[in-house]
Amino acid sequence: MIVDVASLKLLAEQRKFPFEKLIMALETAAAEAYDKMPGAKPYARAVLNRESGNFTIYVPVFGPDGERIDTVEDVMPGFDREAKFATRRLLKEKIREAKDLEIVGEFSANVGEVISGIVQQGKEADTIYVNLGKVEGKIPPHEQVKLESFKHGDRIKAFVVDVKQGMRGPEITLSRTHPAFVKMLFSLEAPEIKDRVVEIVGIAREPGARTKLSVRSHRSGVSAKGALIGPVGARAKAVMDELHGEKIDIIDFSEDPATYVGNALAPARVNSVEIVDLETKSAKVVVPDFQLSLAIGKDGQNARLAARLTQWRIDIHSDTAASDNPTDKPAGSPS
Repeated sequence: MIVDVASLKLLAEQRKFPFEKLIMALETAAAEAYDKMPGAKPYARAVLNRESGNFTIYVPVFGPDGERIDTVEDVMPGFDREAKFATRRLLKEKIREAKDLEIVGEFSANVGEVISGIVQQGKEADTIYVNLGKVEGKIPPHEQVKLESFKHGDRIKAFVVDVKQGMRGPEITLSRTHPAFVKMLFSLEAPEIKDRVVEIVGIAREPGARTKLSVRSHRSGVSAKGALIGPVGARAKAVMDELHGEKIDIIDFSEDPATYVGNALAPARVNSVEIVDLETKSAKVVVPDFQLSLAIGKDGQNARLAARLTQWRIDIHSDTAASDNPTDKPAGSPS
């Protein structure tokens, strides 16, 4: 068979293959094709002529004592056909590998970003497959929000968690549950975040139920909360719509722990916050009686998210209980 060496060089340049390594791979493939043929001699090697593009099979000749005394060319009928199939298959594999690496490199830049695609039907019923154009991404069960449902053809946004080269090509793992997904959705809606005028300092999320965000402004006169909420609440609504109604609390960050803890319990109104232990980050919060259930939240959700957001242990008391029994066990303490 004859290999077009000029075209091979062009392919190596386009796909960024080291040319000599590609030649060696072709020679190995041709030698393996020879070894599979009836009558093939042992220890054969294939050599590609860089000028003519022809493969030549060389086999060693051994003397009586087992030492190599010569190397001769072997002409095997049908070798050209087998070598042609083997080298074509190898080139296809190399081209596919190069395309896969190109895709992995391209999508690796999207890790930590939000990406859009179209939901596709897949082999695994509990996995959401997403057509991203050049490649398919997957949202595994643990990255899905339980109450969300998507069907074939739906447009979907997801957070890119991981990109790697798998056994069968590029593997792109997506998420709808990652806390940073909410953060990146707001960055798409609020240009102040991209411009670094407004910063999302912290985030705590229970996917499908509620998210708490703490924000601050780096420019005088710019309201951080207002930037995320948007005109007539349009920006926050767009994010909540994307999250299928997940509630979002946007609160002001503060360097003062007491203020920050008090803010984090929104929408509940707080009477006072006492720092009990600065080292262990424990705080006692007093709220009006009628605000106690709101501060704690259903199944302790509001208090729990506030604790995750601030990284403080928050003990919640009603004002009546705090005044009557100041040493009593707190009315609510998030885990």
